[in-house]
Parts: sequence; structure tokens; C-alpha cells
Amino acid sequence: MIGALVLRGTQRFFVGRSQHRCGHDNNSFLPQRTSYAMNEVFMERYTDCPQILREFLSYHETIKGQSQRTIQEYYLDLRMFLRFMVLVKNEMPYTTPLEDLSIRQVDLNFIKTITITDIFDFLSYLANDRNDGLGSAARSRKLSAIKSFYKYLTVRTKQLEENPVKDVEYPKLRKALPKYLTLEESKRLLSSVQGPNAKRDYAILMLFLNCGIRRSELVGLNLNDVYEDRIRVVGKGNKERIVYFGSACKAAIDDYLLERKQKVLTDNRALFGSRDSNRISVTAVHRLVKKHMLQAGIDPDQYSAHKLRHTAATLMISNGVDIKTVQEVLGHEHLNTTEIYTHIENTELKIAAEANPLAHIDFKGEHE
Repeated sequence: MIGALVLRGTQRFFVGRSQHRCGHDNNSFLPQRTSYAMNEVFMERYTDCPQILREFLSYHETIKGQSQRTIQEYYLDLRMFLRFMVLVKNEMPYTTPLEDLSIRQVDLNFIKTITITDIFDFLSYLANDRNDGLGSAARSRKLSAIKSFYKYLTVRTKQLEENPVKDVEYPKLRKALPKYLTLEESKRLLSSVQGPNAKRDYAILMLFLNCGIRRSELVGLNLNDVYEDRIRVVGKGNKERIVYFGSACKAAIDDYLLERKQKVLTDNRALFGSRDSNRISVTAVHRLVKKHMLQAGIDPDQYSAHKLRHTAATLMISNGVDIKTVQEVLGHEHLNTTEIYTHIENTELKIAAEANPLAHIDFKGEHE
């Protein structure tokens, strides 16, 4: 590493050019002691982090059980934030490439020097100076990461007494409805399913449209996750939830199970298999959804499996299901970055499933 110590008043801050970018390994920089045990993959991925940030990431991975994708987003957002703070504290030009700055020497004393004004400068930089500015959603995500970091330092570990971002408001988000299929388009999609894997594909589409599960959740479903009128889903952060489905979805699943029991897969626990007898992949699900969109006369470039999740939520809400119930069905932790979903009784979840207008529409006869 090439770097230098820069004096500012009585403070010393390290400025340097990092030879180790995201994901490069150098175990000599690993802490001798951390608050939470980190596996080797985790350590190798974040070796350019200062110890205080590594411990925060490890806490969210091992204690909070958050997904690798969430950890990666925390890492990238906080790395940018700390690099900008190094730039500010050393009075460097805003045109200085942030990727050239090292944050390995950042510690608690450095964090204590960061003021609310510095944080506002960072948010302004994101909005105006960086590549013509980031949108409000991206800035909100980065602010959320910063808030989480300071909450960890003040509430969880009590390393700081004051939280400078506690009352900072999020940028106003442009309210745009996600794309979704109308009820008629959804019916057309279901009625157009045909081909050698029609029963499997129909059951998959019914699960998407009735239960609003994610592609990764569908791919992870096992045979023993299917019950009489519900499925057990493992969502983000390995969090389990129960999602009920209506009679039409149950009929589609039962119809497919008769076919599935005749097949032997490499992973024979899997609910859905592929042509090569493996567990169906996220890519394969993406392709089959696009294929049936095209067959139904729906633009496959405009819609995806995730849009079917939006469709399920929209249909439930438009038919009178409480928003908090829908949040529970979808397995969301937050509505926005500040609103936490509330838990509800399973009976209400079942009512939500029955309220979906597709819950009682059965096209299975067309696939026999």
C-alpha cells in the first residue's frame, strides 16, 4: 500500500492508494480479535475493510442472519461513505477518485470526528457531484446503510454515545408503481401454458401469482415444504414464513405432484426439477416465465418473474387485503427503509390467499 499521514489540526488521518480492491485477499490485514466469528470466505471478501467495518458486517451476517447480497450492499455503500470522509477530513478536492483512497486505517477515533455537516456533504455529493448524481432511491439506500452502521455503534455495541444520523430524513422517493399484469393478462398467461412441462410450469406460475414468492424462494422449495393449503418458504436472511394458497393453486400443485412423484432428481428433495433432472435453477425459471409471456401475447421484455410477484401483491391490495397482511405474505422486512412490517395471525394470511381473484380460477383441464 502506498500512503501518507496527513495532519489537520491535532488529528492525523491516513490517505493512500489501495492496492487491494473489492474482493482481493490479504490476510495480514485481518484483525487479531473480532467481536464475532467470521468464516474464511467472508474474511477474504472484505479484507480491504477497517476492523470496525468488518465487525459491523460480521454482526449482520452471523447475528442478524442477513443475506450475502445485503452484506455486499452494506459493504459497498459504507466503503464509499468512509472513503468520502477520508477525502473530506484531508481537505482533498471532490474530483479525487474515491476508489484511490484507502480506508484501512479508519478506526473509532476517526468515526468520532465525522459530523452531521460531513454527512450532509456526502449526501450532497451523491446527489450532485458523482456521475451527474444518484437517484433518490440509491441515496436512500446509502443513507440507510449509514444509519444502520451508527445504530450498531451506539445501540448495539455502545462504542459511540451520539448518533449524528438518527434524525436525518431520507430523500423523497418518486412514487412509481411497479409493473404488473392486469387480472385479464394474468388469466391469459395461465390459460396459454402448454408444452411437455405444462403441469410444472402452470404450478410455478400459479405459485407466483397467488403467493407472490421470489424466484429464489421458488427454486428452494422442497417436497416437504408443501402442505395441504400452504407452503413453507425460506426467504432473505434464511427467514422462514408460511404462505397460504387458494383452491385453484392447490389443484395445480396436486396435479403437478402426481407427475413429480414419477421422476427421480439429482436432489430428490426438490419440488421442481429441470430437464436434466437437477433442481430447477433461477435462470430456468426466468426463461420459462418469458416463454409463456410470449405465448400469451405479453411483451416478455416488459415483464419478468418478479413482476408476477408485484402482480400478486397488487391483486390482493386492489381486492381489499390490508397492506400489512400483504407485507407478511411477501416476506418483506420493510415497506420503505423506515417502516417495519407487523406480524399478523395465520388466519388472516389464509384470508389474504383466498382474496386473490386467481385463487379460484382453474385452467388445469387445458393441460391434460
